[in-house]
Amino acid sequence: MALARMPTAQARRAFDASAPPLRDFRTPRADLNGKVVLITGGTGSFGKAFVRMACAEFQPRKVIVFSRDELKQYEMAQLFPVERYPFMRYFIGDVRDAQRLEMAMRDVDYVIHAAALKQVPTAEYNPFECIKTNVFGAENVVNAAIARGVKRVVALSTDKAANPINLYGASKLASDKIFCAAEAMAGDAPARFSVVRYGNVLGSRGSVAPLFRRLAAEGAADLPITDPRMTRFWITLDQGVNFVLSSLEMMRGSEVFVPKIPSTRTADLATAVAPKLPHRLVGVRPGEKLHEVMVPEDDARCTVELEDRYIILPSADMRRREDYLNAGARPVAEGFSYASDSNPEHLDARGLQALLTQAWSSDEGR
Repeated sequence: MALARMPTAQARRAFDASAPPLRDFRTPRADLNGKVVLITGGTGSFGKAFVRMACAEFQPRKVIVFSRDELKQYEMAQLFPVERYPFMRYFIGDVRDAQRLEMAMRDVDYVIHAAALKQVPTAEYNPFECIKTNVFGAENVVNAAIARGVKRVVALSTDKAANPINLYGASKLASDKIFCAAEAMAGDAPARFSVVRYGNVLGSRGSVAPLFRRLAAEGAADLPITDPRMTRFWITLDQGVNFVLSSLEMMRGSEVFVPKIPSTRTADLATAVAPKLPHRLVGVRPGEKLHEVMVPEDDARCTVELEDRYIILPSADMRRREDYLNAGARPVAEGFSYASDSNPEHLDARGLQALLTQAWSSDEGR
């Protein structure tokens, strides 16, 4: 399988203080036409955005929304009714249920694994539930995909999986390791597995940006800030979906794909959302970091970069590394790390407004 074309001219525009990043991650792009795609956790923010894009741009044979919440599936079916989108399927199930997963993956070509318990405080207070979904659920997805002959599986990860300090991050690191090792378990089966790791999603449920926006709309006297130094990576939902489709096309197996995206201080984000509201310091919550990392320094020796992403490769597979280098990737420097506080693409006020406008307009279009 040939590696992807390089990003478009628009996506190659370098970031500077006067222009926000313009990477849309639309090149390369997996072709979903005629394919059967299953998305676990399909009623979440990412799942809805993925289904919306699939309905708008492709003619899949089937898109299967696999999730455990009957009400959310009902609500999603009002947005994407089978009468209008005859390829849509809504499948009640839990990734903890291996038998149900295997049934759902019959004749599936691609799996996008988005199901997870994602709230840091929730995971800290309910550790066994977090492990059952995020770790055992990952194992079940891998086993079902191998058993059913799925061709490609992309699992969604998080910046919190790199050098984790909370249970959510640790469980997602374990999940990442399961998917990166799954190819060895697959043997002669066609299934290939990769991971996509990115930062906070503007507009997703639980993101701080919608919280700031809601508080401002409700007439709050101030906005809660954990620490004025705190920084985070930011990506929009549409960028996230595009990056998954791009990685699905590019993947060769066992990689962790990390997009090059901007970062900013959360205090600056609050100011961009509500310029007139003062900030109230509430302190760092248990399990939170001041800054996030997506490529730890210890992974630098296994990491290559393209113009729009970093790719953490399996350390034992030099052939795969050579494939990427021959296709135009280059190794990162010794001691490299990709962290939100040292990210060269740090958004200024103008860049923040542009990214927020993009996120809000996409959200309002839903």
